[in-house]
Amino acid sequence: MRCPSCNSLDTQVKDSRPTEDSAVIRRRRVCMACNFRFTTFERVQLRELTVIKRNGRRVPFDRDKLVRSLQISLRKRPVEPERIEKLVSAIVRELESGGEPDISSETIGEIVMEHLRGLDDVAYVRFASVYRDFREAKDFEALLGELTGDDEPKNDLKPVVVRK
Repeated sequence: MRCPSCNSLDTQVKDSRPTEDSAVIRRRRVCMACNFRFTTFERVQLRELTVIKRNGRRVPFDRDKLVRSLQISLRKRPVEPERIEKLVSAIVRELESGGEPDISSETIGEIVMEHLRGLDDVAYVRFASVYRDFREAKDFEALLGELTGDDEPKNDLKPVVVRK
């Protein structure tokens, strides 16, 4: 493992331990050249995934990009970082076990929305508004109607009667 401080390849593992759910191994390392200490994480990867973008472009799947988009959706929400990590692991596991190495960005978006819906309604709406490219308030109304189980969004505003 290359040292992030001096780029030396001479590093040594000082401590290894599994995370709480045993899905990841955390390793504390030290660089033998500059004595810099850093942490690495080791995860099981079932297969290399390729994302097919809407414009047809193909890019390697990036777990960190998924983490960032979920963190944005969950910003200032009462969700612990451990739950976010478990959510990301569950999404990646679902993608990897799908059988296909090529996955459309739409499929990833739908899977993320499905998982977010069970975790936090506000994060679900935030993610959906970006993923589905909401342009008007009625787009939010339709999603909120879907979220609450209503077939149609209801307008709670009552007409005001002005009497003279």
